[in-house]
Amino acid sequence: MTADATQRSNAEPEIRTTAGTVRGRWESRLAAFLGIPYAAPPVGAARFAAPQPVSPWDGVRDAVAFGPPAPQDFAGFRNLGLGEGSPPRSTGDDWLTLNVWTPAPDRVAHLPVMVWIHGGAYKMGSGADLLANARIAREGNLVLVSLNYRLGVEGFAAIEGAPPNRGLLDQIAALEWVRDNIAAFGGDPDRVTVFGVSAGGSSVGTLMAMPAAAGLFRRAIAQSFGGPFLSPELATDITTAIAGRRGRRPTVADLSTLDPDDLALAGEETAATQRQYLDRWGPMAAHLTFFVPNVDGDVLPATPYQALAAGVGRDVELIAGHNRDEYRLFLFASGKLGAIDDREAARVLGVFGPGTDADKAYRAAFPDATAEQLWEWVQSDWLFRMPTLRLAQAHADGGGRTHFYELAWPAPGAGGLLGACHGLDQPLVFGDFESRFARMLLGGPTPSVETVELSARMRAAWISFATTGDPGWPAFDTDHRLTQVFDARPTVTAYPEESSRQLWERDVLAPLPLLP
Repeated sequence: MTADATQRSNAEPEIRTTAGTVRGRWESRLAAFLGIPYAAPPVGAARFAAPQPVSPWDGVRDAVAFGPPAPQDFAGFRNLGLGEGSPPRSTGDDWLTLNVWTPAPDRVAHLPVMVWIHGGAYKMGSGADLLANARIAREGNLVLVSLNYRLGVEGFAAIEGAPPNRGLLDQIAALEWVRDNIAAFGGDPDRVTVFGVSAGGSSVGTLMAMPAAAGLFRRAIAQSFGGPFLSPELATDITTAIAGRRGRRPTVADLSTLDPDDLALAGEETAATQRQYLDRWGPMAAHLTFFVPNVDGDVLPATPYQALAAGVGRDVELIAGHNRDEYRLFLFASGKLGAIDDREAARVLGVFGPGTDADKAYRAAFPDATAEQLWEWVQSDWLFRMPTLRLAQAHADGGGRTHFYELAWPAPGAGGLLGACHGLDQPLVFGDFESRFARMLLGGPTPSVETVELSARMRAAWISFATTGDPGWPAFDTDHRLTQVFDARPTVTAYPEESSRQLWERDVLAPLPLLP
């Protein structure tokens, strides 16, 4: 390398965006640009509105620190043993920012782009989660983007006078920023893959069904696509209960006067008493979160199952998949491991199972299952496994190219009690062995050889798919349902959860109604 080239590589990288110039920094052979605004702060007159354009700036803006996430419900972190104390207040109102890591901040590079949408039940998390090492960008020689979006009441509550699904509109605004700016960072705007897990994976599948997102990405990876969608009536009733905690109506005029952190707290308080609404909200009164997209007929015209089966998104190549033991994480975190009896299993089967006699149907399908297994399996099926499978089936039926996987490798952390639980794929894909969540699942401080090998295998498949469209296993169709099973020894087989699939095959997974 020449002296001039060395000097350029060591200089702080600067990129001109459509709103102004940003200055990043070099981190382990990657140029990192953090906290770039892709939309104006959604406060004041812009609160509860669709994302608004960024105001241009003069000079050079430092982009070396993550932007603050939207106010959120930190009880979820505490319930998983990941946080302590009181929820921290927001450190600023510039919630709508994104981050870029690139090995070649040069317009001529034309590298593939991967855009990560974080999970967190649509009410917690941020674009900084697990991304500090950005290993996938280095190993894949690609541009990695992550983003913050509005959460909880700010992003997903149905509020009179506000557009619905504002958090999804934020994600679309971020993807529009990528389309307009990523070439300057070395990315190819025609080779964008959007991926995410849990609420992030659900966002990915939902974006495929949204007219406003058409053409913004070429490929998608939906990890543990979560299934509940709300009718507008149920969404409004839930917001009415939250607003009532502060003596307000569910309108922009009333809720705009409340501090965002206090409004997030009102949502947390409502969640603590949500079972009293079981006769009105049905499963959503017993669910982990009631902040999920609602099928409003405009921003989200139909469920992804309906839209994809009709051919919407057929030009987007898709990987969809789930973990075998999704709900084991929440069974463990709730302290109920080893404490589920037949009565509790019957109650949960009645709330979440398909049809009018799910208790009988599940017991017939799994005659040797314990009460605890039935409790876990029906919630895994309702929340993640069947929605993810149905998403893949709909996409394949609509003419799209689909690949399916199941993660069956049991997590070695927590004494081996977690199985292939929800969220396990996240540290594996990113090669994250250091975060608190990763250590809980994977053990530590040093990961096993098997852990490192599986992590590398999954990450290589994701990189290959983002680069070429081929993750390395056959496409999925509704006749054979070929599934890549990620385990210590990977295999390709017919869909492994066939008994559950048959139990749910007549359920259309319609938006949940407000009960009479």
